[in-house]
Amino acid sequence: MSTETQSLALLNTAAFLLCVSFCAYVLSILVFHLKSGRSRGGSPDAFDWHIIVPCRNEASVVGDTVRRLLCDFPQATVWCVDDASDDGTLAELAAFADQPRVHVVRRQLPDARQGKGAALNAAWRRIEQSLPANADRTRVIVGVLDADSRLDPQGPVALSGRQYFGSAQVGAVQVEVRMLQCAPRRYAPTTEVSRWGRLLIRLQDMEFRAPIAAMQSLRRRTGSVAMGGNGQFTRLSLLNEIADQHGTPWHGALLEDFELGLHILLAGGRTEYCPESWVAQEALTRIRPLVRQRTRWAQGSMQCGRYLGKVLRSPRIRNSATLEIAHFLAAPWTQLLGTPIYLACLMVLSYYIDNTMGGLRGWWSSGGWGVPPLVLVFGIGPFALWGIVYRIRCEPQLSIPKALLLGVCHWLYSYAQSLAVWLAFARMVTARTDWQKTARAADPQPTPARAVGRVAVGQAAVGRAAVPAQPRRAQSARRSGRNDGPRSIRPPRHLSHLTHLTTPTTDRPAIAHIRK
Repeated sequence: MSTETQSLALLNTAAFLLCVSFCAYVLSILVFHLKSGRSRGGSPDAFDWHIIVPCRNEASVVGDTVRRLLCDFPQATVWCVDDASDDGTLAELAAFADQPRVHVVRRQLPDARQGKGAALNAAWRRIEQSLPANADRTRVIVGVLDADSRLDPQGPVALSGRQYFGSAQVGAVQVEVRMLQCAPRRYAPTTEVSRWGRLLIRLQDMEFRAPIAAMQSLRRRTGSVAMGGNGQFTRLSLLNEIADQHGTPWHGALLEDFELGLHILLAGGRTEYCPESWVAQEALTRIRPLVRQRTRWAQGSMQCGRYLGKVLRSPRIRNSATLEIAHFLAAPWTQLLGTPIYLACLMVLSYYIDNTMGGLRGWWSSGGWGVPPLVLVFGIGPFALWGIVYRIRCEPQLSIPKALLLGVCHWLYSYAQSLAVWLAFARMVTARTDWQKTARAADPQPTPARAVGRVAVGQAAVGRAAVPAQPRRAQSARRSGRNDGPRSIRPPRHLSHLTHLTTPTTDRPAIAHIRK
């Protein structure tokens, strides 16, 4: 057998194994997801609820989030961690100074801005200090909520059920994640979004409520439910146990939520997924921030690979959970491997089409017609079916054609994750571990300015005296895309909460809302 034939056989085998393993995994999570049932709630009064809201430049959203928490969760204490914000976040939080259930944990540079995990650890210390020495830490539940999120008002009732914190064996619970723009109308923002932005919103909502929810359904069976960065709840006693062993509950990985879940399992705790409750977070409406977010997630997953050895050796983690965790940790590396394999297959296919007598028509008539159905069934099909699952389980008002179209868009959307994996790999190679915060749609943007000699002239300066040029540090910050530019070229922050008064209600995005 020639070297060319051997290479082609090896390439075909690798592509076949990757395809079959992926389809088998999709089928397994789909079966468990469709079989998953619902559980009854319990009494939230049996627990002491504490919710941490990390804040880094969240002035545009944190006020509404805290007010909603105070209204919907009268039994919860809210801990807002200001991570050296410079956009007026502290001023927003100062409005709650007379609220005994709201506490502000202020972090200052150089200790601040060390990542989300460090901010959560600061709140954990304050919670521990605020409790009496004889308090039952197993009854203290610590939740984590993003500053732009809305939590299901029935969340504590669902989490108190016997399948969750009502069972002494459960140490942590993750609730379902939805997109805020697809949440009930009383939660959905009125920000005007383009058609492309609305599609991205819907794709993210489907991603979290269909394939990711299905993955968590499988993990409930294997005993390896993963924690998410938003809507995670953990017993304080378990956080203290992890801190006794490792110094702090949360650590330095960019995927600090998954890392916490691994520590809980290694400590002998049990994690659960609660589809009966939800947390709604703001979806991204532009592809560049989405890729940046997924790059951080992919790099965090790569960083957590260092725990694989401990997972394999741990007597507290059963074999099924070990296999599922190993599969998740291997996923970004498998995607890296799959990219050149599939590109090589495309090159070989192009070569055969080009060298077949009669070109494309000759290749098609000599058996090439069988390739598109294979691509449709094994390439597009595993992604497209989630559109139907999403319609059945979440959005029954979607028509079947729209659900199928959404599934096909999900296939194209998956290539953003493939790009993110390579960007994450580049960051790993160059030892870049900085934490990049995802920008909010409601964050005020600097007014565009033009340079005239050594003077920066903004729109607000038209007809008035020129504004002096800003220092080099401010100029470099604007060039890097940061939103902390000089106030002279920014809209007034104290008026940002009034912008909705000028937006007609008919301009609300045409997105179907979820009814309870």
